[in-house]
Amino acid sequence: MSRLGQAGVASPDPKLRRIVRSKATPALFDWMVETFNFQGISDGVAASYLETHGGVTWHQIKTEISRDPTCSLLRSYWTFENCRYDKTKRTCSHLRHFSECPVPSHRLRNGRLNQTAFSFFLFVRDVAGSNLFRWFDDQLATTADLGNLSAQESLVGPMRHIFGVSDKVLTMTLSSVLMADWKGRPDWFDVGSQMIVVDRLVHNLLARAGILARFGASHTYGQRCYAENGCADILRQVSAEIDARQFDASFPANFPRYIQHALWHYCAGSGLNVCNGNNIDDRKSCEQISCNVYSICGRNALKYK
Repeated sequence: MSRLGQAGVASPDPKLRRIVRSKATPALFDWMVETFNFQGISDGVAASYLETHGGVTWHQIKTEISRDPTCSLLRSYWTFENCRYDKTKRTCSHLRHFSECPVPSHRLRNGRLNQTAFSFFLFVRDVAGSNLFRWFDDQLATTADLGNLSAQESLVGPMRHIFGVSDKVLTMTLSSVLMADWKGRPDWFDVGSQMIVVDRLVHNLLARAGILARFGASHTYGQRCYAENGCADILRQVSAEIDARQFDASFPANFPRYIQHALWHYCAGSGLNVCNGNNIDDRKSCEQISCNVYSICGRNALKYK
């Protein structure tokens, strides 16, 4: 998850910035669908697999779909459901069409990723009219006077039904896209900079430090993190008290995505690697006296013995 966690926060991906400035939907699709490959596995494994076997592109799927596949699931975004393609077992829900179906033809890491790629393509074609940039603009325009959370939901809401992508992955990916061209699309940046993604590392840090308890918000990791007075709510309150311009004068004063990312970076093995289960026995109070916040941390155990 580190590629998703880091992309587009303090240093936007130059390739992504060029894509956003070009307004090329096929290129943006390729970047996003490749990014979806980095969920649920280490960056190194995902990157190595993509380098060896390749991914899947907009133009490949467009060509395959234009050949009028026999499987009825591929007719539209709304009919593409219950595919159940399994790469290992070489099965699906419509086996009589399997040999001619384009979904299994791409050597992605698992069958879920194949389904995600085709579901996402059909979403872009049928819902976004093959123009993600215009669709983003139109969606955000409908919530212009309703606040940032409504703006975020205008994008994440329709896209959460794309097969195989969670709200967390969508939010991280969309945040990177929206923040890629700060100067050219300040309205996009304003929405993306407010997006908060709570993964298990960030949730556990808030629990260990006693922050959740202090807010009367103790809960297990999951959807509760995004509910009222959950992790995301607390991080927004914390961000409002921190002027992010002290870290970079070009930042907005209130930059929740950056604050959330900083906490993630403090914990992640590919970051500072301080507050995580590799270094702390979850059954005990933290004993890392070298930690910068040790003296003010609640040092709560995450699990009972």
